[in-house]
Amino acid sequence: MKHFCIFFAQVIFLSGLMMAGGQDLTVSWDRGLKLTSEDKSFELKIGGRLQNDWTFFSADQSVEEISGNLEDGSEFRRAYLTIAGTMYGNIEFKAEYDFAGGDADFKDVYLGLKKVFGHAGLRIGHFKEPFSLEEQTSDNYITFLERAMPIEAFVPSRNVGFMLHQADNRFTYGVGIFKDADDYGTPADNVSESTWAVTGRVAGTLYDKDEGKSLLHLGLAYTSREPAGDSVRIRTRPEIHLMPSRLVDTHAMNADGFDVLGTEIALVQGPFSMQGEYMLASVDLMDGDSVDFTGYYVFVSYFLTGESRPYRKGSFDRVSPAQNFTPGGGSGAWEVALRYSSMDLNDGPVSGGKEDNLTLALNWYLNPNTRLMLNYVNADVTDVGTVDAFMMRFHVDF
Repeated sequence: MKHFCIFFAQVIFLSGLMMAGGQDLTVSWDRGLKLTSEDKSFELKIGGRLQNDWTFFSADQSVEEISGNLEDGSEFRRAYLTIAGTMYGNIEFKAEYDFAGGDADFKDVYLGLKKVFGHAGLRIGHFKEPFSLEEQTSDNYITFLERAMPIEAFVPSRNVGFMLHQADNRFTYGVGIFKDADDYGTPADNVSESTWAVTGRVAGTLYDKDEGKSLLHLGLAYTSREPAGDSVRIRTRPEIHLMPSRLVDTHAMNADGFDVLGTEIALVQGPFSMQGEYMLASVDLMDGDSVDFTGYYVFVSYFLTGESRPYRKGSFDRVSPAQNFTPGGGSGAWEVALRYSSMDLNDGPVSGGKEDNLTLALNWYLNPNTRLMLNYVNADVTDVGTVDAFMMRFHVDF
């Protein structure tokens, strides 16, 4: 309750700040609640999302000996409240909290200058490091319930730091300095210690025609990191969030640094799309050796109702059905997708395991803010066994 009170206190404070300029506020709905001043220099957006997941398992006994008994279950995967906007035309801010775990974990909590060096912006706070097309695409818009295995294994996601960035549909870049942080935006170690990471990404479209209905995206990302505590551990779930353990895991490796290189490609041709990423992680072990681990995924999707997967400023965006679902009326948008992903965490003295996943998806977009997602996942761990899962998500965001 305390966290909800803090959230709404922030809303009231920011609304009061906007009105302090002596301008009337216009309230509108743009797939979320928006308050805008007359001269557009102040803008406040209030939103959130709910994702309720259900999972049903079937697994080999050899898998359950590692993971423990796999029980069917349900969870609120995410329960966000968000306030974001602009002040005085050039100051951006966002405060987003996830209440799904029973407390208020930080998600995007930052402020920034929209333009500070030419057209480049500066962002400071807790937010996603610029790495990976799939990670930069909001979980409101990803095609499958969970991101592919290499994303959890290699991509740094949200941390505290500073970033210069610029984005449009033709070219996007971001480069920043970060420190690993916990769920409340606190650095994982003393700030004075030299465990900083440098992360950068460049991406863009080689061509973009018919208002994004035909495009080719390419991207490249890199991060160099010094691990806190001189220890690195790389592991990932089999794209099933309720899976109680990771089935491929390097365990702790004594290391003084590691680097990850990521490449991206995506293609949209009308209702058809393709997306893939390949990642290579190199870990410098304390004994002087170096080990390399790889992961990749590729997926295809097709809209049976003719829509195209929308692209915006270096990532994918919200699907808007040609006809919203109404009883006796429109059908909404229907999408089918198939993904293959692979992880190899074996190299030299490290035997973290190999895993291949196949995921089949059916998505029903009732309207731009609501969708029902169905996934079937088959995970095959080399020399261990297989696990299958049928998953459902009921999703609404605003």
